Parts: sequence; structure tokens; C-alpha cells
Amino acid sequence: MSDIEVAASQRQLVQPVRRIVTGENVDGKSCFISDGPTPNVVDRPGLPTAQVVWITGEGRAPGEEPAPAGHDCGFHSKGGSLLRIVDFPPDAAYNENELRQFLDKNGVRDTDENARHFWFHKTASLDYAFVLEGEIWALMDEGEKLMVQGDVLIQRATNHSWANRSDKPCRMAFVLLDLVEGEAL
Repeated sequence: MSDIEVAASQRQLVQPVRRIVTGENVDGKSCFISDGPTPNVVDRPGLPTAQVVWITGEGRAPGEEPAPAGHDCGFHSKGGSLLRIVDFPPDAAYNENELRQFLDKNGVRDTDENARHFWFHKTASLDYAFVLEGEIWALMDEGEKLMVQGDVLIQRATNHSWANRSDKPCRMAFVLLDLVEGEAL
């Protein structure tokens, strides 16, 4: 099976993220408002599958649903937060040209010709990155660390990349917080 065929078969295995949302009823009592799959799913060939679970701030869609299907969420939400679950395929499955276009569209790609990895990018956000399943390498300009299930990385608005050197997908959760100018990281 070719790398592309392997990637296609792995994409079909991506599990929807179940999102349970709470609120208050007309009597002011806490209750469950919804329970179902996350509606905002971006699944493009050659890129990781991303499911945006919730957004606050300027990136939030108007109305009751902050992250409806088809809503372009960007990398983070100015003045707010963004919760995203990402399924990273093995590096061999990427279409590097598509990924560069995606990163450029969002204005985050490291354009250094000597970047160590094709995923290098930098966002103006404080990110909490959790490995839920699998393993992935967190790469900095200098150094790298293998992350496995249960590990957490605090990404402090630095240039970084994710490298999945295994033959299995890696599922991660990201909480991205917009930076307040002058705030200590």
C-alpha cells in the first residue's frame, strides 16, 4: 500500500469528537444543552484533521453555535480562546505544498528556507498542547522532545513544529489563548 493509500485509510478512522455543552434552562437550573459530534470539522487531503470544539473572542461565529460547520476559525481567536482536537497523520502522509498554503493563508508559516521541518510555524498565542493518543515530536528551532499520551506542552508563542515519525496517527488537544499585549508568559 502506498503512503497516500495508508493516509486515506487512516483518515477514515478519525473519530468524531463528542461535544457535551451545558447551560441553564428557563428556571435558571443547570442542564445539558447539547450532546453530539463537534460540528466544525476540517478534513482536507494532505493536512491533519481538525475539529474545533469551542471558540470565544473575535473568532466566535455569531449566534448560539460558536463553531458551526464551515466556520473558518483561523489558528487562534483574538481576545479569546479556541479548543481544537487535531489528528496528525504520519509525516509521510502530508502534502507539503498544501500545508505550506494552509500555513501561509493563516499567516503563521516559518518562511526560513532552512526550517528543520515542513510544519514550522509561530502563532501569537499561549497554547496548552495535550497528547491524547499516539506520539509526536515537538520541535523547536533548537531541540526536540518526544511526547506520548498524557504529556502536556506549554507553547509560549515560539516558532515550533509537530513531527509524527510513527506509522500511526497522533490525536492532540490544543487550548489556544490569545495573548494580551505585555502579559508575561
